[in-house]
Amino acid sequence: MKNSATACRITGVGANLPERVLTNLDLERMVDTSDEWIVTRTGIRERRIVNEGTNTYELALPAAREALETAGVKAEELDLIICATATQDRYFPSTACMIGHGLGSGDAPAFDISAACSGFIYGSSIINQYFKGGATKHALLVASEIYSRIVNWKDRSTCVLFGDASAAVVFSAADGPEGLIDTCIRSNGEYGSFLTGGAITRAGDPLSGALPSMGENYFIEMKGNQTFKVAVKSMCDVAQRILKENGMSVADVDLVIPHQANIRIISAVGKSLGLPEEKVYSNIHRYGNTSAATIPLALYEAQKEGRAKKGDVVLMVAFGGGLTWGASLMRL
Repeated sequence: MKNSATACRITGVGANLPERVLTNLDLERMVDTSDEWIVTRTGIRERRIVNEGTNTYELALPAAREALETAGVKAEELDLIICATATQDRYFPSTACMIGHGLGSGDAPAFDISAACSGFIYGSSIINQYFKGGATKHALLVASEIYSRIVNWKDRSTCVLFGDASAAVVFSAADGPEGLIDTCIRSNGEYGSFLTGGAITRAGDPLSGALPSMGENYFIEMKGNQTFKVAVKSMCDVAQRILKENGMSVADVDLVIPHQANIRIISAVGKSLGLPEEKVYSNIHRYGNTSAATIPLALYEAQKEGRAKKGDVVLMVAFGGGLTWGASLMRL
């Protein structure tokens, strides 16, 4: 059993969703699909899509501000800013640096991480290590994703799945029983071809000034059946592992927040872990898969709904392109 002492806890959560709603009925007019087909296979009824011209940084900033406000932490008090995103606006400066500037955080270190849908879990694990080092008092983790710009809207197998969103969490130093108990992150590139997206094919001679062009692999591509099997197994394995290593069982968990990829995956994970439906949180019907933002967005809503309360033990599990997967265990 690991040391049960915690180094940090969540003190504030924020979210920001685009106003534009894209329903399954809207998609019926765009691609060969139907509301019944989408709901039956994915559980999704609608998703949010940013307006043209909105970037990842702009989507992230309101969520970050709300998280700071609810935490009672000023931007200049932040010791670290991490942005989990697979849809950053530029290679550099990082989205996290732009968020820091927008918040007025001064010279706090800031960087992006790319772990696809596992980004929030990966970010939590990194932040946990910073707090254990003793030099961090407050850290901001933002997950901001605009998948609508890397979705192929002619591919009915993938375009129905994804939406845009941003959510943020403030972690603060903790001495009491509440806080981040443990994290566990894993990856295996052997399965990388199961879920890909965002590749850019460069055409021509770079020395001639030729600009990069988007190749066929720019859009998200997914091998659904293979992804499903690996997703369920990896999330269940890492959930059981983190509980065992901390001397806990599923019975000790008040709420599980899984990555919101597909209602069948969510249900399969809950069933495999032996959890009743009321202990597994899902909001996929409203937002679809918002990648790294799904878990903090679900936490935000679960707290608003009273399903995640102070003192509750919450287990969060995710998988994403890479393939990556991981879990975090915390007492709110």
